[in-house]
Parts: sequence; structure tokens; C-alpha cells
Amino acid sequence: MKQGLHPESYRPVVFRDMSNDDTFITRSTIQAKETIEIDGVTYPLIKVEISSTSHPFYTGKQKLVDTAGRVDKFMSRYGNRKK
Repeated sequence: MKQGLHPESYRPVVFRDMSNDDTFITRSTIQAKETIEIDGVTYPLIKVEISSTSHPFYTGKQKLVDTAGRVDKFMSRYGNRKK
């Protein structure tokens, strides 16, 4: 592996989902301006607008587009115009 390719500053960082106040700790090199204390340990804090706990794809609240129903509705209205 090449030396000096990967950053040396990996450390635990707290990410907070601002839409539902969920927090999770992971390792990152991102620079943070704020800190937060969790269980007596101070971590850098990164605020995110959306995460897997609030994204509609992961929560199962995703809207499904019914294209087949739309096509059937269109055909029932306008499909028989040639007669």
C-alpha cells in the first residue's frame, strides 16, 4: 500500500440528524466547529439535514408512483378515439 495516501486524522465524530435529533458516532476526518458531550466524552459535532433514520427510502414512507394505473386511466379516457 502507498504511504501517505490516506489521512491520519481519523477520529470518532458525532453526526446529528436535525430533522429527528437522532445521533450516531462514527469515525471521520471531517472538520467540525461544534462539540457535544456524550457519556462524559467530548466529540466533534456535525449536523446533517437527513440521514438513514429520516430518509423516506429507509423509513418505508416512500411514495410509489403508479405508472401502470396512470396509463390505464389514460387509455380508458382517450385510447378509443380512433373508432
